Amino acid sequence: MFLKLRKSPRPIRLKMERRKFIKDLAAFAALPIAAPLMGAISSGTIKPNAKILLRSSWQTVNIGDIGHTFGIMELFNTYLPGAEVTLWPNNLENGVDELLKKSFSKLKLAPGKIDTTGKPTTPELRQAFETCDIMVHGSGPWIVVPQDLAAWHKQTGKPFGMYGISLVDGDAASLDLINKSSFIYCRDTASLDYLKSLKSKCPVTEFAPDATFAINLRNDQLATDYLNRVGLKKGEFICVIPRLRYTPYWKMKGTKPTEEDEKKYMISQYYNEMDHVKLREVMIRWVRETGLKVLACPEVIYQVGLAKEILVDPLPEDVKKQVVWRDTYWIPDEAQSVYGQARALISFEMHSPIIAFSSNVPAIHLRQPTDTRKGQMWADIGLAEWLFEIDFTSGNQIGDALMEIHGDYPKALKKLAKAKEFVTKRQKDSIHKIIDSI
Repeated sequence: MFLKLRKSPRPIRLKMERRKFIKDLAAFAALPIAAPLMGAISSGTIKPNAKILLRSSWQTVNIGDIGHTFGIMELFNTYLPGAEVTLWPNNLENGVDELLKKSFSKLKLAPGKIDTTGKPTTPELRQAFETCDIMVHGSGPWIVVPQDLAAWHKQTGKPFGMYGISLVDGDAASLDLINKSSFIYCRDTASLDYLKSLKSKCPVTEFAPDATFAINLRNDQLATDYLNRVGLKKGEFICVIPRLRYTPYWKMKGTKPTEEDEKKYMISQYYNEMDHVKLREVMIRWVRETGLKVLACPEVIYQVGLAKEILVDPLPEDVKKQVVWRDTYWIPDEAQSVYGQARALISFEMHSPIIAFSSNVPAIHLRQPTDTRKGQMWADIGLAEWLFEIDFTSGNQIGDALMEIHGDYPKALKKLAKAKEFVTKRQKDSIHKIIDSI
């Protein structure tokens, strides 16, 4: 029944007494609709028009760094579908620009830098500073651009935070910035423990896996054409990815190495054979015991040549016949589609296992001591049995883990599904909490 209101010759004065207000509020709380509504408000879902400035896309020589942006955009689209996202990128080369536009048609781009006075250098970035409600530093190995977060805070006074990052000891220099952050979600508990040791004043310091876990980027046709061309069939090969102990960015950029670069390169060369002989042992065992194949492929551009040099060329001839060398770099759409066809993946890099995980393919991570704390997240999400510290691991131990996956594949997939359930919940909860910061 609806009440029909009629105009009154005199204005009606409405007065709600405090006692009546409390009574009405209590009555509302008892209604079935109240709990989900209040839960939605507290989770941040009733903020459909939030404007987010995403600082990400650090580089394109590494499919993991590309994957960060695509992963967090999937999270925003899924859990904050009404949000308006503007990406402030470092680098969108190697076809990434086109892929972003194709995948996220509503995404805005704000290229630019911060000048010496702490202000944006481009109209797009200035507009983003004016209109966006919050700035989010995307996944990365450490606080990649502390100066940009500081500029945002100084120019706008609006909230900012970091999502899915690792921390290194050098990040202690950014403690003042950390204290001003509204949230910091570390992608591994080792980084979170380090953050807590700094005794920061940041109100939200929690664990949330790397955003790349949410990646859903495929190019099945390109992958199928490639696999057919090189003679690989679904479920009948594993992928292996090498890595030097220190990534030679100077080599990829074609610049002269610094003294520090040369020192790190010498360390990498010293351990190169020691590390990779263990992975070759696994490849040999896999081929000889199963009769199946191996794809040696890159996560970072320089690993195209490294895979041939250190994984393929030294193999016995009977094994080498069953090994395919990927002789070109790729970007995550093709990589994810190829990984999705593999039986399993073994990698010294972290993000290829994450991308394989997103395609429901079991993956083993071989961690080098010179890498960041990020490897810990494999244990954090429940996959400790597939994480090996290379200095304390034999090729036989890695091979045993691979053969156990292969021998009881349903068990491996069940383990993967449990980990995925945990990751999904953690990412959903944390993304909702980000918007509560506004």
